[in-house]
Amino acid sequence: MSCELGRRELLQVACGGAVCMGLAGGLIAADAPAGLRLISPGCRRSKVRVGKLYLVGTNNMWPTPKLDIEAERQRYENEFARMKKEFADVEFVGNGIVKTAEDIGKLADSLKNADGILVIHLTMGALPTLHEILKLGRPTMVFAAPYSGHEWTAFGGLRRQKEGALLDCLLTADMNELAAAVRPFRAIHHLREAKVLNVTARTEWLEFANKVKEKFGTQIKQIDRDRMIRAYEAVPEPEAQAEAQRWMSAAQKVVEPSKDEIVRSCRLALAFEKLLNEEEATVITVDCYGTMYHQLPAFPCIGNVRLNDLGLGGICESDLEAAMTHILFQGLSGRPSFISDPTMDVSTNAIILAHCLGSTKMDGPEGPAAPYRLRTIMERQEGAVPQVFMRVGQRVTQGRLVGTDMFIYFTGQVIEAPDLDRGCRTKITVKVDGDAERLWQDWAHGLHRSTCYGDWAKDLQRFAKFAGIRLVNEVEKPAQA
Repeated sequence: MSCELGRRELLQVACGGAVCMGLAGGLIAADAPAGLRLISPGCRRSKVRVGKLYLVGTNNMWPTPKLDIEAERQRYENEFARMKKEFADVEFVGNGIVKTAEDIGKLADSLKNADGILVIHLTMGALPTLHEILKLGRPTMVFAAPYSGHEWTAFGGLRRQKEGALLDCLLTADMNELAAAVRPFRAIHHLREAKVLNVTARTEWLEFANKVKEKFGTQIKQIDRDRMIRAYEAVPEPEAQAEAQRWMSAAQKVVEPSKDEIVRSCRLALAFEKLLNEEEATVITVDCYGTMYHQLPAFPCIGNVRLNDLGLGGICESDLEAAMTHILFQGLSGRPSFISDPTMDVSTNAIILAHCLGSTKMDGPEGPAAPYRLRTIMERQEGAVPQVFMRVGQRVTQGRLVGTDMFIYFTGQVIEAPDLDRGCRTKITVKVDGDAERLWQDWAHGLHRSTCYGDWAKDLQRFAKFAGIRLVNEVEKPAQA
């Protein structure tokens, strides 16, 4: 089926010629439209709130009795300053040395509303204070570099206990992993702050919307056809013409669509942005193959791609699980996802992921734009879609939120970006990490999967633990189980 970002202090820039920082080294493009305000890709409401605590024990013989605690704390602070772009959408609270339960009690009020707590382990004898931190009931990441203490021997067992249900740890000398430590908190924050607009006449999705609101805090709001048409008609024709010219000029070539088709598609795309700004939402999805099929002046495909490229979200076919997946991936990575209709090729241990549109900025808004052509929707032979040629050799993660309690995924590497008139327009062939036979034999939970550049398996594991959802690798075990 078809149709379908470091960071700067409180990024709320009207991006006419300005540049807004995004996640994972991404940026919102300098040619982003005026009125687009994002703190980071996928989030326009508030910063991620993270408690930052330096954990010091009662026994300072390890790593050395000569350790200067304040100098050690400053060493880490220098690393945070070096990576300031990675934390520009983060508000740190606490940020001090804690040694006792009394220290934690003094900070409890400031930490209780944190999206998560980052604990940096400095010396031995700190386990009792860690127990006090866990009593706060917030998702907690412990960063423990080599020689910080012997407590690491207890971390594994603690994670498996009820007390450690919201605990995970990074045992590494790689200071860049401090950025990884906050990613699950960012995903939690993005989901809670997100608002999804669903352009549809259906109502059966309302039960799912209620569950999503209860579980993650995400709002989903229905937009009817009349309001969508009014937003479309409010877009001045010259603006639509200019947007269409931009798409046509940047394309390798325009193959089938007429200029009129492209202009109407671009006018609808600008209407999407108008609605998102009015509602302070970040994602829109249209029931383009259902109740909105031929009910709108154009197909939403160019509009979806445009939003994804800007650091927002345009999702095909009123697929709300895919919309939630997009928000999660965007929170973890600062990058959009590519929804697909897969088909298998076990001869190369691969899966071909296809849809009639693909985002051109799969590295995030600041990243390079992939080449594209303007085509019709393959199976409909109508509309206007960007056929995008993604990067061969790229590591990718495919996933889908199933309901509100399970996330299924698998990883792999792009080995081809096929260009043939079969299936949908945009295609990537992904060599699966594991057995492709196992993948298709255990396939469940519908057709769509969403692809994100990068291997996000470890980040998904941490998020799933904190969010209380089951994570299933579709290659390693049956998704039905």
